[in-house]
Amino acid sequence: MASPIVAAMSRPRVVRDGAVTIRISDDPAVDIARSLGVRLRSAIRRRGEAALAVSGGSAAPSMLSAFVHEDLDWGRVTVWQVDERIVADDHRDRNARQLSAVPALLRPMPVTDHDVEGAASRYASQLPTLDAVHLGLGGDGHTASWPPAPHPDAAVVDCERRVAVVGAFNGHGRMTMTPVPINAARSRLFLVAGAEKADVVRRWLDLDPRLPACHVRRSATTLFLDPDAAGRIG
Repeated sequence: MASPIVAAMSRPRVVRDGAVTIRISDDPAVDIARSLGVRLRSAIRRRGEAALAVSGGSAAPSMLSAFVHEDLDWGRVTVWQVDERIVADDHRDRNARQLSAVPALLRPMPVTDHDVEGAASRYASQLPTLDAVHLGLGGDGHTASWPPAPHPDAAVVDCERRVAVVGAFNGHGRMTMTPVPINAARSRLFLVAGAEKADVVRRWLDLDPRLPACHVRRSATTLFLDPDAAGRIG
């Protein structure tokens, strides 16, 4: 039986699971966008600028649609990519296409460089300490572009580099931040929606070692869930 906390709600319900904060709402995309706005405004007040890293995936467009309406000094915000598919700039699968409406300084991953490994190293060298990192959670337990075993590049989660290249995963080679800069960020925000994600959310909370996403640091990490994705939280 589902916990009462997953009942439909008009305002986010906030619960804790160890070091992790869980926010359950009917529209987690709007909730996470507002939270990003709060964090980035705070960063701008403290340091005069803010740095955000955004993942791709199917849930990102709804978050970004809400995020662009946040009251931010956009000229002081830099948006980096958590991961990107190694495809042409105009390819429909490029995550960077999702960022086109964001009025910040965009720093897309240089996946079309002829030396993609060298390009990954250069991108890594330019990364600041990020104020916030947006992450998704795949049904197979991946986040960023960290493939699960037995993928030959599953060990990327233990890589000491800040940005790495992985072989074909779900159809394309990828450039991805490793756990190093993601866990060094000031905050991490997962956006997860849909009943099909309820099991993997529960497994992530239970620290299932088979999930690549379990390499994400728990402290200063928040899960933004809809009631369906929260269906196995009890």
